[in-house]
Amino acid sequence: MLTDLLAFSIAAVAAATFTPGARHLAFSVGLVDMPGPRKVHATPMPLLGGLVVYIATIFAIAVFVADEAWSQMLGIFVAATLALVIGTLDDRGFLHHQVKLVLAMPLAAVILIATGMHSSLFNDVPSLPVVGLPGLWLDYGLSFVWIVGITAAFSILDHMDGLCAGTAAVACVFFFYLSESEGQLLISTLAATLAGASLGFLRWNFNPARIFLGDGGAMFTGLMMATLGIKLTFHEVPRQISWLIPVLVLLVPIFDTTLVSLSRLRRGHIPFSTPGKDHTAHRLVSWGLSHRRAVLIMYALGAVGGALAVAMRHLTVPQGLGVGAVVAVAALAAVAALERAPYERQAKA
Repeated sequence: MLTDLLAFSIAAVAAATFTPGARHLAFSVGLVDMPGPRKVHATPMPLLGGLVVYIATIFAIAVFVADEAWSQMLGIFVAATLALVIGTLDDRGFLHHQVKLVLAMPLAAVILIATGMHSSLFNDVPSLPVVGLPGLWLDYGLSFVWIVGITAAFSILDHMDGLCAGTAAVACVFFFYLSESEGQLLISTLAATLAGASLGFLRWNFNPARIFLGDGGAMFTGLMMATLGIKLTFHEVPRQISWLIPVLVLLVPIFDTTLVSLSRLRRGHIPFSTPGKDHTAHRLVSWGLSHRRAVLIMYALGAVGGALAVAMRHLTVPQGLGVGAVVAVAALAAVAALERAPYERQAKA
């Protein structure tokens, strides 16, 4: 616990300290997000916040992760670096915006899976029906979808001041508690470190923001969140409901991605190719909330999801599945309600 608190503190101080320098560097190299019709900021905004979170996280990990754990960290480091670099190149306009979705995220997922970062829900199933492959292959498939999905969800969550970094910090608090309770020291250190880096950066990113994460930072954050969810295992929670725990912890990005995907498909748009002001926080603002209050509501939703995840460890299988069903129904009802709220619709191409 003391080691994790030190890792948290160092990452937070490093992120808060390095951010002003990153702002200056971003302006110097032209990594700036200009105001536009689908943007919520009115002035040019530097985009190198992700580099700060990355450096603070890696620095704290290098200091506090035990030497014997670095074999597990290698895949995370390579995949995270790939996400940061590709996302930053996309921010600078050097790559087509779909490269990160169709190439970088799948490649990062493959790297993580190849280095042992995958689900273990079905690894003891001798053979899958029909196809005859070992259950481990189903774990690989589910892990690939999870890693790409969560990384993509965070990449589109960075649309309002403080939303992505703050949501990650809230989720990390619950990942830390759950992993600490299960004695998973590597995961608890990673969660504490990323929580510290996110909160240190949030000092400069909360409304009114003076710097953004950018695609590089959002992808890096999403990949780390996906990794925490994949590596977190439970000794006494039945597998029928244990998979719900990381889903509940990451309820906010999953809900927001579901909302915009269903909404855009319904309107004839491709979900990840037609960005716009139709996310959850945008619609809350359209109801009359300030940007700050909309983001704080999203934080609160994340805390509710995390609290349900903690409670899931003490439920029976029927109870856990019942909670999952109630959350799913409530989420769909919220999607329907938010679809009726006024929001800025994209023009069809």
